[in-house]
Amino acid sequence: MDTTLRKVLAAVGEPLVDVVESPRGLDVPVTGLTIVDPDDEPDQYVGQLVLVIGARGRDAVAAVRTVARGRAAAVAVKAGDAVDELRAAASAARVPLLVVRPDVRWERLESLARDVLDSGGDPAEDGPGELFSLAQTVALLTHGIVSIEDTASRVLAYSRSDSDAAQVDELRRLSILGWQGPPDYLRMLREWGVFDRLRTGEEVVHVDEHADLGVRRRLAVGIHAGQRQLGTIWVQEGATPFAERAADVLLGAARVAAGHLIRRRSRETPGARWSRELVTGLLDGRTDPGLVAGVFGLAERTTALVVAFAVRDRGSLPAGDPATHELSLAELTDVVSVHAATYRRAALTASDGARVYAVLPDAPGDRPDSALLAMCSEVAAMTLRRAGVRVQAGIGSAVAGLAGVATSRGEADRVLDAMPDGPGDPTVAAFSDLRAEVLLNQTLALLEASPDLRDPAVTLLAAYDREHGSDLVGSVLAWLDAMGDVRVAAERLTVHPNTLRYRVRRAVAVGGLRLDEPRARLMHHLQLLAAVRSDGMRPGVVRPDKDGCASSSV
Repeated sequence: MDTTLRKVLAAVGEPLVDVVESPRGLDVPVTGLTIVDPDDEPDQYVGQLVLVIGARGRDAVAAVRTVARGRAAAVAVKAGDAVDELRAAASAARVPLLVVRPDVRWERLESLARDVLDSGGDPAEDGPGELFSLAQTVALLTHGIVSIEDTASRVLAYSRSDSDAAQVDELRRLSILGWQGPPDYLRMLREWGVFDRLRTGEEVVHVDEHADLGVRRRLAVGIHAGQRQLGTIWVQEGATPFAERAADVLLGAARVAAGHLIRRRSRETPGARWSRELVTGLLDGRTDPGLVAGVFGLAERTTALVVAFAVRDRGSLPAGDPATHELSLAELTDVVSVHAATYRRAALTASDGARVYAVLPDAPGDRPDSALLAMCSEVAAMTLRRAGVRVQAGIGSAVAGLAGVATSRGEADRVLDAMPDGPGDPTVAAFSDLRAEVLLNQTLALLEASPDLRDPAVTLLAAYDREHGSDLVGSVLAWLDAMGDVRVAAERLTVHPNTLRYRVRRAVAVGGLRLDEPRARLMHHLQLLAAVRSDGMRPGVVRPDKDGCASSSV
């Protein structure tokens, strides 16, 4: 995937650099990075992000013009008090200008930019983009301000928000600008025993506010692989208190971050793309379960179940509001991965098509436990709060071994397909909750796919309704759904019971229905449901007939 200036800025960005001029927009291709000193001989810099490190302010104006003539993709300088002169030079040369903030170390900016370029700008690859995305997700879930550091307290990624700027304390500001915690602050944290507690295991450490030191309240958790610490996630309290489940979110995020850091350290460990392909292959039965078990350290015979998450178009915001479309599949994957890892350390997450799946080892037995239902509900609640977008979760049955994951995934998909998705409908359901609806949907799908099995009586009724603007199909279906109780069915259709009796008799005459024979009545019922579904409408919605009488819409 091509890397653009926009993708580089997504990982670098504020608070390290400011874009002060971009005459060609931000989708300029960037193919590499070059460091330039003004004393260097002019060269060609085609497609390069050029860092001018030997001069700042007005002394860098000539360098900006030179690299622009060399067809650089963008140029980064430290502007001092000459921002206007540098902007004018960049505008005239039609080259994007990035102003690097005074306290930022060039070597850290170079390292981060090279990491982005080396990964090809592909957000599916493990790299700084993945960690930045995780930091942003954790910030949203905890209501805090997040940074992810390695064991040397070097900042690897951080969350960014314009609303955070006024809430950032001195410790975070110095850490981000210098890409490492200031020595005096690190010494205090060691003296308080914070680092010792982070090294010992999975414990969310609370650091109290120290106003006299410029340190606000914090939560922190170590990122571990077995007994080995890989880094730390820090969450500073911002303008609002931490979310109620912030500590749980932090534990899940640490487990997700561990995978990213391990893959960054070792080329022998599968990258994110291969890992994702292994999980999607397990979900559809293409990948050997033994391979998945070996790669991810799972027991091949462990019980497991699959949860499928789907974004529904209807939300709590008005139709057409851009916020209802804000949540991307990638963002949903981030939220699911954090919450799933909180529920099960070894959870596997992948997206396939328009759905996101969580494979949960050591699954509960016959029915989902309360913790699983709470996890699914929290994912749905988070996406609704964040973007006004409704997400529903379908839970498959537990299976005995990874070889059955594809079966559980199929059940999870069918649960989602069977779930009503109106604004007031449930957001979470399990296969055991909707077994009848799922089996009915499968039966109707078989009928729809087999024209030779269609009931001629229902075909005649549907044709009559289309020709006369009547609703005999919907009326008979309502009567059958009510188990032959005319008053219940009439009330559902908002018609008089005598009107419904007339329609049922008329349907028998038109189509030749055999409603007095149990097996024929069952066949008619299924075929009527299939007819309604194939028309893409629901029964029971009132509309007027041509003569003004109310009837249900098929």
